[in-house]
Amino acid sequence: MFTPHAIRHVVSIPLRFSRTEFAGAFGDLGTDLPLLVGIVAATGMDATTAFVVFGALQIASGLAYRLPMPVQPLKAMAAIAIAGKLAPPLLAAGGLIVGVVMLLLARSGALEWIARTVPKPVVRGIQVGLGIQLAILALTRFLPANGRAGWLLAAVSLALVVGLRNNRRVPAALVVLALGLVVAALTWPAGAPLPLGMRLPVLITRWPTAREFAEASLLLALPQLALSLGNSVLATKQVVADLFPDRPPLTVRRIGTTYGLMNLLAAPLGGIPVCHGSGGIAGHYAFGARTGASGVIYGTFLVLSGLFLVGDPAAFQRLFPGPVLGTLLLVEAITVLALVRDLRHTPRWLAFAVGCGLAAAFLPYGYAVALVGGTVASAVFTRWRRPVGAP
Repeated sequence: MFTPHAIRHVVSIPLRFSRTEFAGAFGDLGTDLPLLVGIVAATGMDATTAFVVFGALQIASGLAYRLPMPVQPLKAMAAIAIAGKLAPPLLAAGGLIVGVVMLLLARSGALEWIARTVPKPVVRGIQVGLGIQLAILALTRFLPANGRAGWLLAAVSLALVVGLRNNRRVPAALVVLALGLVVAALTWPAGAPLPLGMRLPVLITRWPTAREFAEASLLLALPQLALSLGNSVLATKQVVADLFPDRPPLTVRRIGTTYGLMNLLAAPLGGIPVCHGSGGIAGHYAFGARTGASGVIYGTFLVLSGLFLVGDPAAFQRLFPGPVLGTLLLVEAITVLALVRDLRHTPRWLAFAVGCGLAAAFLPYGYAVALVGGTVASAVFTRWRRPVGAP
């Protein structure tokens, strides 16, 4: 995987710092920013450290993969941490556990066995489930923000995305983000703090205890691993093959390795647990990104934001109105959902993928149900459809 020949081949792929790469760089902001701010606010972890570490990992991923392969917060873990207002050491313990487990799965070859075992319709179903959840989040939390004025801003933002979708000189994402900044400046509450002031990162102040590791394994790691296997590894491999068919195929071994290493690095530095994700790649791609330059640009923005703009995380989030983030998120959701169209010529597998997607989106532990249950059901279905006497 990391042979000298492979490294030379990857490094030889150029990074293009064009307008479309700048636009695509912010295609995943609608997913990342609410989770980043939410984790910082709920857990009390240092905002500057969280943003700087998260941004540095974006840069590293862009340079390593030379693809728009962004880094995302671990969604299941983030949701639990925000809901439970967990202490930072407990979150760090969860990140270390999933990092070690994923690294072991990758280096042992277990991920490759899982990739061979799970059929494509199940992977497509996991992507459908993710697309449904992203769309629901956009439509229920972000697009309606600020009432009637928010819906108007959302409508204008969506119209700009549609109108500029094929315009490479004026990228849609940059125009929508600029519109959001203008609206934020015009509607900034009187007396509200500004997100300004330089701060330096603070390293983790307390290492997790043995009890916190045990608690994190059940509370955080188990729910996250099912989602990560489906979306961060299998679906990410598939979406790269879909969107970049001319590039050498990524292996689940490589994806799992970088996933594990990122978490083993982030936790000791005081960062949030992270992963790769098919939705992030789709979001960057949808707005024009085609190389790892988008990750470098996005990561640099996050690092600078951490150093100069997130003294008050809530004020920083106010720079990007909810309807604008919702527009980016909805486009990402549609891009992910559209990947299932390659099953349209086999209606029964298309229906199967949609069923897996609905299970992933709405059932408790839905991604685990879709991954395991879908794989078993597809094997039974394939066997049942096989003609009598066939081997």
